[in-house]
Amino acid sequence: MNSYEAKQAARKARFEERAAKASAESASTYDRARSMGQSIPFGQPILIGHHSEQRDRNFRNRIHDTYGKAFALQDKASHYASKAASVGTGGISSDDPEAIQKLRAELAHVEASQERMKAANKAIRAHKTPEDQAAALVALGFTEAQAAEAVKPDFCGRVGFPSYALSNNNANARRIKGRIAELEKRGQREDVEKEGDGYTYREDTEENRVMFVFPGKPDEATRAVLKRNAFKWSPSRGAWVRQLNNAGLWAAKCVREALDKAEPTA
Repeated sequence: MNSYEAKQAARKARFEERAAKASAESASTYDRARSMGQSIPFGQPILIGHHSEQRDRNFRNRIHDTYGKAFALQDKASHYASKAASVGTGGISSDDPEAIQKLRAELAHVEASQERMKAANKAIRAHKTPEDQAAALVALGFTEAQAAEAVKPDFCGRVGFPSYALSNNNANARRIKGRIAELEKRGQREDVEKEGDGYTYREDTEENRVMFVFPGKPDEATRAVLKRNAFKWSPSRGAWVRQLNNAGLWAAKCVREALDKAEPTA
């Protein structure tokens, strides 16, 4: 497990811990609400005009609010459980130090799939009957179920892998090659650190982040500029950051221009 994968695992564990904590709090809060409700005799109405009326109303309101809190905590638990489940499902991240190797492996799989589909279509064209076509696909390594599905005519009467499947696969291969080239170019980039008007600007290749560091909390106008350009505060880095890519570099340029032109605040 590399450093990025370790961070992802720790992030997933944090979300799971928060989900478990919220779920436990929800259960205990729900039990407390039930216990409160059981102290009122079944069917007991509020005694209008009795000296206990206001106290009874307040108690019943607290029961209602406690149930509401229990349900809100369960929603919170579901939220964090969903976030935990989504960790690592977004594809190969550029932050992963092994991203290029993983992308190359993915590219090899996509290219092999392309050749396999082309070979299948060629085998299908070489035979006339569905039985012979399916047998030819099995000989290429397809399972019988896959072969039977491939030779089954679609809604247009086509058999085999349609042209759009090949086109989409080719487009995916081009996208992966583009990402590999971008990451290889980024790997040749050197770190940058420049002093600006009240801030330090950095391009950190190891962190894969472009960032702005301030001596203290920036004023509201500065924060608005950073947020408008999609920079986010990172407590662990003590900086406002974006991913180090072309979009991030352009956004950083816009921020620097805005900050360096800004009027000093009193």
